[in-house]
Amino acid sequence: MSGGAVQQSPPGEEVAAQAASLFKDSGSPTIFDKIIAKVIPSKIVYEDDKVLAFRDLNPQAPTHILIIPKHRDGLTQLSKAEERHKEILGELLYASTVVAKKEKLDDGYRIVINDGPQGCQSVYHLHIHLVGGRQMKWPPG
Repeated sequence: MSGGAVQQSPPGEEVAAQAASLFKDSGSPTIFDKIIAKVIPSKIVYEDDKVLAFRDLNPQAPTHILIIPKHRDGLTQLSKAEERHKEILGELLYASTVVAKKEKLDDGYRIVINDGPQGCQSVYHLHIHLVGGRQMKWPPG
């Protein structure tokens, strides 16, 4: 392990994740469902019949894109994945590579999936964060 300070996430992020976890299995439409339905506008960078990718409103890097399945199908978080979700999980990762190429992240990028309140998950609709455009740090936090 190398020396140096460990990056801490902003305190508000942990509070938001704890609050979101109270409604994680409610079945209510998430903000992502509303983005998919085009009720809430977003800057879409990729879309196909199964996946939607759009720019994060609170970017943590020069490139910060969220990649989501269009149909939740009970996949509110990665730890809820079942065998029936294997195909969409592959579609999400493949879409990540397509988006990274479109964004010209040739020098590298990071894929992040937050899971549960201690993982700072704030929206219970599985999503991948694609971050890049700068040097990533380790450990991530």
